[in-house]
Amino acid sequence: MNDIADDKDQSLREDIRRLGRILGDTVRQQHGEEMFSLIETVRQNSIRFRRDADHDARAALENTLDTLTNDQTTHLIRAFSYFSHLVNLAEDQHHIRRTRAHLIAGSLPRRGSLAHTIETLFAEKEATTNLRSFFETAQVTPVLTAHPTEVQRKSILNCQMVITRLLDERDRMQLTPEESRANEEALQRAVLTLWQTRMLRMSKLSVLDEVENGLSFYDYTFLRELPHLYAGLEDLLASKDASFVDTELPSFMRMGSWIGGDRDGNPFVTATVLEKTLVMQATRALKFYLDELHTLGSQLSMATLLVKVSPELVALAERSPDHSPHRADEPYRLAVSGIYARLAMTLKNLLGLDPVIPACGIAPAYATAEELVADLDIIHHSLQMNGSEGITRGRLRHLRRAVRVFGFYLAPIDLRQNSDVHERVVAELLRAANPDVDYLSLNEDQRIEVLIGEISSARPLASPYLTYSEETQSELAIYRAACTAQQRYGKGAVPNCIISKTDGVSDMLELALLLKESGLLHPAEGRLDVNIIPLFETIGDLQNSAPAMDRLLAIPAYARLLSSRNNAQEVMLGYSDSNKDGGFLTSGWELYKAEIDLVEIFAKHGVRLRLFHGRGGSVGRGGGPSYQAILAQPAGAVQGQIRLTEQGEVITAKYANPEVGRRNLEVLAAATMEASMLSHTEPAPKPEFLKAMEELSNHAFRAYRNMVYETEGFEQYFWESTVISEIAGLNIGSRPASRKKSTAIEDLRAIPWVFSWSQCRLMLPGWFGFGSAVQRFLDDHPSDGLATLRAMFKQWSFFSTVLSNMEMVLAKSDIGIASRYAQLVKDEELRNRIFPRIEAEHTLTISVLKQISGREDLLSDNPLLKRSIVNRFPYLSPLNHVQVELLKRYRQGDEDERVRRGIHLSINGIAAGLRNSG
Repeated sequence: MNDIADDKDQSLREDIRRLGRILGDTVRQQHGEEMFSLIETVRQNSIRFRRDADHDARAALENTLDTLTNDQTTHLIRAFSYFSHLVNLAEDQHHIRRTRAHLIAGSLPRRGSLAHTIETLFAEKEATTNLRSFFETAQVTPVLTAHPTEVQRKSILNCQMVITRLLDERDRMQLTPEESRANEEALQRAVLTLWQTRMLRMSKLSVLDEVENGLSFYDYTFLRELPHLYAGLEDLLASKDASFVDTELPSFMRMGSWIGGDRDGNPFVTATVLEKTLVMQATRALKFYLDELHTLGSQLSMATLLVKVSPELVALAERSPDHSPHRADEPYRLAVSGIYARLAMTLKNLLGLDPVIPACGIAPAYATAEELVADLDIIHHSLQMNGSEGITRGRLRHLRRAVRVFGFYLAPIDLRQNSDVHERVVAELLRAANPDVDYLSLNEDQRIEVLIGEISSARPLASPYLTYSEETQSELAIYRAACTAQQRYGKGAVPNCIISKTDGVSDMLELALLLKESGLLHPAEGRLDVNIIPLFETIGDLQNSAPAMDRLLAIPAYARLLSSRNNAQEVMLGYSDSNKDGGFLTSGWELYKAEIDLVEIFAKHGVRLRLFHGRGGSVGRGGGPSYQAILAQPAGAVQGQIRLTEQGEVITAKYANPEVGRRNLEVLAAATMEASMLSHTEPAPKPEFLKAMEELSNHAFRAYRNMVYETEGFEQYFWESTVISEIAGLNIGSRPASRKKSTAIEDLRAIPWVFSWSQCRLMLPGWFGFGSAVQRFLDDHPSDGLATLRAMFKQWSFFSTVLSNMEMVLAKSDIGIASRYAQLVKDEELRNRIFPRIEAEHTLTISVLKQISGREDLLSDNPLLKRSIVNRFPYLSPLNHVQVELLKRYRQGDEDERVRRGIHLSINGIAAGLRNSG
């Protein structure tokens, strides 16, 4: 199945064959030999066509697929979709297998691992000083977001995790023949369960459903693997420098979340939903701590007859309500039982819940997570002081770190709202207080003057005696809920407020006013209890970001507030919408320039910049490998602090498997350390590179805008040639596909925009405009243009990363399949006017990309992805083919439920095969 793989991939091939055989046996068993033979015929013809370009195989394939009944179509879609899921599991397991083999062999640490980063840093002078300085202020935060195109049900994920565990068991254990048979039978049961589990949701997800789905990754990965990451990093540092022995690093890496707090275009996120989200998160955290304490108590059985203990530990044990005579001489157990009792009362007071295992008695609740940490530290220090240091390095170590990282709220929740909403609410509040003030008619300078006056005044603007619109009441309610959350769970529970579509200073001051009205901004003390974070999204907004921040930071009233936030200001940059607005190349370039300008502006004002990267899963939304993306940031843009979004299927791919999750968390930490402390290793880009990039961006922008926004009928072409219309009927998220009730591309959310192009295998947002831009550049610079671009590719990591990401997208595209979707466009003139232009740009882009890189084939330097494509793409072509046929039937009025369901099943399968939905 894999001609390009070497012997290292033998185990992968065996796993794929084994899982494919089991799936085939399951189909035969459940639906008979005829159905199995049909699927097998399709599979073999598809492989022949993909591998050998066998046109007879293609004709046979299309003839078979075009004559399927609705029931046969459904079974075929499910078979090929589940095979893609199983290949994903096998590949993930193979990555783990190869990493472990690498470590067992004692090979040099791989790039992107913390071991490699620490090794590299200690090769530098002043490494110890630099590292200590880094950790004092470092912040690395992956932020989970709900995803309108996340197509996988949690029930499917649970089945897959069982299969993953069984594959892992085969790797790690030398099984006896009996054990091997038992493992094989368990795999058969797991695949059968997967086959019999409904792939689609019957009802639309609610926000709280999305919260629950997000929380499952804490069970799988974060609660355990993040503490393990800290422990591993501390041990690495101690092995390099004795001064790090017994050093506990600050908790610089935490998780974040938008789920339950992101209101931009989602009317279902309310104050009540935020409150329930916080309850769900706190419940997860506190119950985890209680479980860990219960186990820890069973392990710390040391008796005073045999060990000494500290006076603080004695006092802690004496405060325990546990008076069992069987534990009278076991002070550590008594101390743990006392901590358990206090935490049980905390659970009762905060959430009205009782632990599964009752406490031994009544004890006062903890007021803060810091109090819990202090008690755990007493146990830790007593063990250290009395010859039991080894015991501190197990469960106790990880629990202490978990409480420091997750607190009583598990993950900080960001609130996000569109600037237009803030504007309307502020206008209504001002009008109600003073009918002579028409805020919406004021210019920017006048608005700023009014807003500064209001946020500097302790007088409340909102009145309990007035009735406001539903929108205004809702906005005030959610900020007040955030204020209450900080009081209940800690300041870190809701620390950030983000303003979508920020384009000026007044947008940020409007939010400041709403925070004052909600008790989160205190004018008298000059204190701000949350971070005000502008989100610059469109190309124009990115270009205006530095001037806007320059003006904001120069306002004394705001600078005073910022001092209460450690004189640090976060700025969020939108990858998705800037891409949809200006195309892939221009988006990347304007983001890069905005970062450079922001670094300069913040240095001028003496304010620390923290960038929040709104990256999507796909390259068309700013995705791609995180390690390379972070290292490709311009000098000074990371500064030890970075936040970035993790979305949808990327969350599942990165964090559903604990080992894979740990590795991905490591990558973020390692890249941030390297970008912050080794930025001098790459020289600043040459002036001619910057000039060339500006020219390329201008050409690409015009080509992209001309096609997407200026070509008559393109909107209709998009809606008819992709699955965008059908996505709205798929129960895959709580958020509408568009911000407004329209079909305009301007109003469409970036996620379904990219998702739709991915489904038809065109991937247009990830490359369109580049070919034309390069061709125009070469025409304008015939003597040295290509040499300049090749030098940029070799010497400038930003440019090479852009091209690498584009190459991945193009390798997943298939213009032949895309042409079949083009046939869905009813207007033949429109179809013939647009698709040939897209096809020509696709061909040109691949051609110029190869010229610049000097490679004959796409992905010749990325054998892992190339192997993945060889393994899975023969199984995608049939899914695309039947999806087109089903779309034809559905749009022609076929009301058979199996047709609609088949479309939705094919969407799931194609997304799984591409490992990329948008």
